Amino acid sequence: MTKSIALSLVLAASLGLAACSGNHEENAANMAANAAENASNAADNAMNAAMNAADDAANAASNATNNVANAM
Repeated sequence: MTKSIALSLVLAASLGLAACSGNHEENAANMAANAAENASNAADNAMNAAMNAADDAANAASNATNNVANAM
């Protein structure tokens, strides 16, 4: 959630700066490339977070199993 808010703020700031410059085509292309890169990074971060959460859940289940086995 915070990454999407941050991405929105970066995009809004980029649009504001692009409106002040004289080279609109180049700035638009750069902004599009930057937005695509930011979206790709956000997707990568989300995937990594999901994989870490799955690993954490598997580790917790394994630890619980080990605790039960050790209690016997």
